[in-house]
Formats: sequence, C-alpha cells, structure tokens
Amino acid sequence: MSTIKINQQLKRIEIKEFEIENQIVFNYFDNLPTSERDDKLLRAIYIGVLALMEDRISAFLSKTNNELGTELESLKMIFEMKKELFYKSTIKGILAEDEIAEFLNNYFQEKRLKDKAFLTGNAAGNIPKNKTGDIICEIDGSQNLKIAIECKFDKSIRLGDIESKEIFTRKTDTAWSQLIEAQANRDARVSLIVFDISLVENSILKNFENVGYIPGVGFVAIINSQKGDYSNLAIAYMLARDIALNAKKTDIDTDLLAILVNRIIKDINEVTSIRELVHSNINNNKAILKQLEKSILLMEFNQKYLNKFLIDGTLTKKDLLEYYNGEDVKDRFKLLEKEISEL
Repeated sequence: MSTIKINQQLKRIEIKEFEIENQIVFNYFDNLPTSERDDKLLRAIYIGVLALMEDRISAFLSKTNNELGTELESLKMIFEMKKELFYKSTIKGILAEDEIAEFLNNYFQEKRLKDKAFLTGNAAGNIPKNKTGDIICEIDGSQNLKIAIECKFDKSIRLGDIESKEIFTRKTDTAWSQLIEAQANRDARVSLIVFDISLVENSILKNFENVGYIPGVGFVAIINSQKGDYSNLAIAYMLARDIALNAKKTDIDTDLLAILVNRIIKDINEVTSIRELVHSNINNNKAILKQLEKSILLMEFNQKYLNKFLIDGTLTKKDLLEYYNGEDVKDRFKLLEKEISEL
C-alpha cells in the first residue's frame, strides 16, 4: 500500500505511518524544540520538492555512486540550488522573509530580549488590500510597540526620495514608499527595509553601503544572505528599537535626531570597513603563507631528485614518474594548507 495518498478534492497530500531512518535528518530534528518540528518538516518538504523540480537533479544523482560522494555532492547541490532558487522572483521573497524572521528571533534570544518577530504572510494591514510590512517585531512582546520590516530582494526598487519623485508618473514601489507604507499599514512606531547586496538597485547602494537612515521615514539595511551575513540587519534593528522605545511623540527635533543617527551609522560603517580590511589581510596573509610553504616544499622536492641524480648519475623511469606526478609533495601540502586555513 502506498505511503502517500493524493486527495484531489481537498488538493492536499496525506501521509500515513511515515518513518525515516537517516542520521542527518535525525540529528537536525533532535536539536529542534518540539514546538518547531512540525513547521520545519513542512518547510523541508517544500524546499525538497523545489529541488526535485530542478532539471539538474537527475544528472546530479547519476554522478554519485557511493555514500560519501552522495553526501558531499548533496551539500554542493543544496548550495547551488539555494543560489538558483534565490534569484527566482516567486521564491526568493518567501525564503528571504523566513530567513530574516528566523535570524531576528535567534538574535533576540542571544541578546536576551523579549522581542518577537512574526511573519505577516498574506494578511492585509490597516490599509485595505495592502500587505506591505512582511515582518512585525513586537518590542518586549508588546503589541502596541512595533517595528515593521519590509523585505525587498528586487533590483527594480529605487531609493525614490521625495525631492526626485515625479507625481504624474505611474506609481512604483520605492524604498521611501515601502518604508512609509509599512509603518502606516502595520501601525508601527518605526519601519525598516531590507535589501540583499546581490539584488539591490545602484541608487540605494550608492547612498547606503551597509546601514542607512532616512529622517522621518525609516531605516535601510543591506545584508548578504548568500554568505549568511545579517549583521547590518541587527545594527539597523537595534537603532530602530532605540528610537521606538525612547522617542517621544512630541517635542522631538527630527533634524537633530537625523544628525545623531547618521553619525552613529557613519561610525558603524567605518568599523565595518576596518573589520573587512582585517579579514582581507588575514586571508591575504594566509594565501601568502600557503604560497611560501608550497615554494619551500617544491624546493625540497626538486633538491631530493637532484641529489639522487648527482649520486646515481641517472634517474629510473619510476623516479621520473614520481617526479612528474609529485604526489608526495601534493599530500604534504594538503596537510600544511589545512593547518594554515585553521589559523
């Protein structure tokens, strides 16, 4: 009897008495809280189905014969698949919102904050038929103190500042409009818009390299989801949180606030740039060290065969083959390369 039943009337899949014995799957779900397991299982099935829809999956499976090869190729395939799915407009939005909400909730736990991030899904807000504001963050768990977050992984979204806006052209979404809409639609104290570094329009990137603040409008955060770097989102959120908690509704000098926030962002960007330079230098030094070790090994390797030639007056065919292939020096370099990478 088939494990899966297709219910055509209700348009759903029904699975009965389903069990799976796989160490990777077991370890993943074993480390999850009980309350999250059902949701993660549905997400895993959804992502798996998307993977099976890829044309390359059959070619991938045919190339892997042993268990280790399958596992390694699986990891590579998952990474490539994630990149491909990320750029498909029908999928990238859903994945982006899920990952951002998950990152924020994990971040709140690490920082011991009582904040909670919720996906709004297809639910309209205060504005009829308007779904702007993909994620709502309740500060300290309060429904009356919220930050609205809009995720826009779309190169068509321009900055759209009010000075350059043309009233009589067709309405298009911009960073400005989405921030204002999100705040109004979700009744939020502050709004924040998130872009990905690989899918952001030049006018936004030119104005906000990492984190940005538009006075009276909201915050901009540019993340790198493919590298799993959401640090700019954390910075923008905490700034937005400070404003939401501390800014009074009256007697606030918005110009002064803009000066303070933009100065903080400038300092953060400088620190971020320094950190990137440090990481770059570390990587460069590792590359230099690897090249030095490689050159030393090659000198020792060549010297070994030169000495043998000078002593014996000749090299056998076996010696020539070993010299040509250089397997010994390759194996020694692999160990050194691993040690350097782990520094």
